[in-house]
Amino acid sequence: MQWASISANDNDIDDAIAHAADRLLAQLGGEPNLVLVFVAAGRRLHFPLLPSLLRRHFESATLFGCLCQNSIGEGREYEDQSTVTLMAAVLPDVRLTASYLDEQQLPPTYAERSLWDAALEIAETPDCMLLLGSPITFEGEGFLKGLDRHYPACVKVGGLASGVDQPHTSCLLINDSVHTSGVIVLSMSGDIALDTLVAQGCRPIGDPMFANNTHDNLLLELDGKIPREVLTELYGKLDHHDRQLFTRALFLGIAMDVQREQYVPGDFLVRAILGLDPQSGALWVNSSVPINSVVQLHVRDGVSAAQDVEQLLQHYRSSPNSRAATGALLLSCTGRGINLYDQSNHDSNAFIQSLGDIPLAGCFCEGEIGPVRGATYFHSFTSVFGVFRSKRDSKPTTH
Repeated sequence: MQWASISANDNDIDDAIAHAADRLLAQLGGEPNLVLVFVAAGRRLHFPLLPSLLRRHFESATLFGCLCQNSIGEGREYEDQSTVTLMAAVLPDVRLTASYLDEQQLPPTYAERSLWDAALEIAETPDCMLLLGSPITFEGEGFLKGLDRHYPACVKVGGLASGVDQPHTSCLLINDSVHTSGVIVLSMSGDIALDTLVAQGCRPIGDPMFANNTHDNLLLELDGKIPREVLTELYGKLDHHDRQLFTRALFLGIAMDVQREQYVPGDFLVRAILGLDPQSGALWVNSSVPINSVVQLHVRDGVSAAQDVEQLLQHYRSSPNSRAATGALLLSCTGRGINLYDQSNHDSNAFIQSLGDIPLAGCFCEGEIGPVRGATYFHSFTSVFGVFRSKRDSKPTTH
């Protein structure tokens, strides 16, 4: 298994692809099985041309990619540049199936497995999946639940295309077609494994609490108190820095395991707080909150996000799997990068410093897809790393 990542900034889209393709083929020593394509939004008018341009250089490879606000390639995050990034792989003993589903073709969450297999055009259970969706038309929470229900051992990562300025913008690429809506799925089976690291970038404040009374995404009681009272009490205990974050970057963490005696940041699924109900003092969250679940308030800033990424990568580096890694994807929120850290290439640099010169590519997304404690979710403000290796080296791990 061999991966390579190349980025190009030539003014002419044909030249950019040709130069990137030549360098990829030279590094790989032959035509790859798979080519992932991430094209910055400055090239959106050229997006429909990509299949024909790419086929000049990759006659038989599976083509799979999306439009993005900024691409990531060769271990760098190309912000505010019209960069084309190609990531290619030679994958012996790996079977690839690329499928497209529009909104009407998405199978019901609880439909039979055979209907899901038919929709995804697969004949075997995949080991991993890469998902790329339209940011305007694809609302995929039910789709992710269905994938987890029918393919629980399959590791899934992905994101929503970005840089889409209006409906009907071509933003998804699959083999010889481009699409303006729906979702594309790359199913991978055989000698391949995918390890995931989901950096949610938050740190907890206050103490864990029980959500005593909830109604879908409305949180009515926290440890028997009205949420407004809990927030007011906690705000009074914070220092000046955390008070500023409290007012502009406050989130709710929902514990994935209510049986733990102690919780650490990775134990929570972080969700945005939408606001307080002015009459009841209840808290609106952008996700349903199970009754009697354990929750904890979180804040996010550049320092917390940096620590989160570095801790995840250090933990992964200590595992045997990291020594078998051959290539990696980084799917990061458009709100990260310079906007979060006030510096370029933070997450990609952290990856290289921890794991070495493993080919790394990806893009900035309007929503990221990755697992937390074994279940797959949509995220925001996250960086999702997907690290590829040979399946026979060791069992997949998810952090």
